[in-house]
Amino acid sequence: MAQIFDPLPSEQRSVITCCYVNATSRIQIARITNMPNWYFERVVFPGQRLIFETMPESLLEIHSGAMASAILADTIPCDRLQIEDEIASTFSPDHEQRLEELNDGLGSPTPLITSSTPITT
Repeated sequence: MAQIFDPLPSEQRSVITCCYVNATSRIQIARITNMPNWYFERVVFPGQRLIFETMPESLLEIHSGAMASAILADTIPCDRLQIEDEIASTFSPDHEQRLEELNDGLGSPTPLITSSTPITT
């Protein structure tokens, strides 16, 4: 059910798959608010990996802090969070399932760098 509640605007043609990891010990809120007609917000637990689709010009805001208050800790251009995905970026059910598996930790993103030499120990 990746992004069922807040699908990307239908007129968007250029979509990228991104990955953000909460490397802190605190719960964070990840938001994208700079895209017209679209709003994205997710809770990201410590150590959790968030896989999502967005437009290349999106900015991911990371909010962290205590329960009653959250401060804007960082703003990251989403094109810097882009990952290679072996499935083409479409809104097919297979692609949606792949995003869910990545978010649930059942798969791993395709590495950006591959080694042609096997590593031996």
